[in-house]
Amino acid sequence: MYTIQKIKTVTDNCYIVSSGDSAILVDTGSGAGYEEVLAECKKYNMKLIVLTHVHFDHAENAAKIAKHFDIPVAFHKADEELFDNYDKQPLKSYGLVGRIVLGLSLKVLRETKIQRPEKTIYVKEGDDLSAYGINAKIVEIPGHTKGSIGVDVEEKDLIVGDALDNWIFPATGHLFYNLEEIKKTAQKIKSIGPRTIYYGHGKPTKNRA
Repeated sequence: MYTIQKIKTVTDNCYIVSSGDSAILVDTGSGAGYEEVLAECKKYNMKLIVLTHVHFDHAENAAKIAKHFDIPVAFHKADEELFDNYDKQPLKSYGLVGRIVLGLSLKVLRETKIQRPEKTIYVKEGDDLSAYGINAKIVEIPGHTKGSIGVDVEEKDLIVGDALDNWIFPATGHLFYNLEEIKKTAQKIKSIGPRTIYYGHGKPTKNRA
């Protein structure tokens, strides 16, 4: 039996997945939400942090929280370059919602330096997280960034970061590094089967077209 706790910060949603005496944190929020996220994590026996991608609103607190609990941070190797420079994978957008969000985010995306965690693990498609006490696997869902990943918990719940978003309604992520890749990712998620989808931005919904 497991639970998923959503932590809604000023910039995004973070998720604590817990089972028995173990828990992992999926995404960490921006610096503005550090104390809030840390306080919730202290209620659990944290074993691992997973970053769905390396943008400030999902990864800025990773190094500090990982150091506090002395745990590793897992992410896809293709996103490692984003610790150095956001512009190595510049974002584009589609639609009015995308243009507004990108316009509001661009300056801070470029100016925020994300501290590289001391202990890191590269993860890829199919990697099993059971060694950290959680029955879950990594799903590669690129397009928002080169190395965007999701966490598929017991084939029932899927945490997708920004591959999809639910700003107003569930949709393919409005911000993307590669439009064709994020469209393929949306199809991959649609075909993955019955899941509750947990977004980086917005309320959870059931998986659908």
